[in-house]
Order: sequence, then structure tokens, then C-alpha cells
Amino acid sequence: MSRPPLPPFTEASAIEKVRLAEDGWNGRDPAKVALAYTPDTRWRNRAEFLAGRQEVEAFLTRKWNRELDYRLIKEIWAFAGNRIAVRYAYEYHDDSGQWFRAYGNENWEFAEDGLMRTRHSSINEHPIREEDRRFRWPLGRRPDDHPGLSHFGF
Repeated sequence: MSRPPLPPFTEASAIEKVRLAEDGWNGRDPAKVALAYTPDTRWRNRAEFLAGRQEVEAFLTRKWNRELDYRLIKEIWAFAGNRIAVRYAYEYHDDSGQWFRAYGNENWEFAEDGLMRTRHSSINEHPIREEDRRFRWPLGRRPDDHPGLSHFGF
């Protein structure tokens, strides 16, 4: 299985890879998203360490069952060879209706087939008021004309 664009990345292909990852996560389908990672992928997500697609799928299932109406924006920070660094922000609410905004950075390393082999993520979040939300598109893929992170100063 191959997952283009493939490394080594150009600026254009790295930007495309970031947008495809954002689109996948905004689809909130754990099984489908997990297919973007190598079978033996390794993750660090905050203080949680995952190994393999099955753990990734279980993690994403828990995440999106808890983080309701999730909307994410990713933006490329840097790239070289088979690695991409991104920054991102996402908004969601919990089952009590409290909204949150999370900010993070990820470092990705890809296998030759374009599947992500390694993901290191650092995230901080804080509660926000509903009226302070910035990510207000309908659930699913962020529209092409919706502002990105730089627009919001995130």
C-alpha cells in the first residue's frame, strides 16, 4: 500500500501531506485514519505512548468519543527528506457542553511508501466560551476558503 505524496518531500508535497492529514482527522473515522500509519507506527501523544495501528485506532476512538464536534487546522512548520513538522489547533466540546481549544506541534517521519512511521505530539489546551470559537465550518473537511492558523494568530 502506498500513500502519496511520497518522500522525499518538496514544499508543495509537504503542504499537500499536511492538508491530507488534516482532512483525515476532521473526518473522525478512526479505522480510516489509522491506515495512514505504518502497521508498526510509534506515537507519543502527550504522555501516552502507542505502538501499531490497532493502538492508534483505539486511541482515536476514545479521543473522538470524548472530544465532540471536533474541528482541526494543521499548518506546515518545516520539512526535510522524509520528515515534516506541523503546528495545529483544534476545538471541541465535552459531554457537558464546555468548549476547549488545543494547540500543538507534531513531528512526523514517513516510510518510503508515504505511511507515517513516527508521530511525536505535544499539546496544550484550555477551556473557551462557545462565542470564542473560531472553527465554525460544518463538521468534516475544512472548506478551502476557511482561514488557517496564521490568520487567527494561533
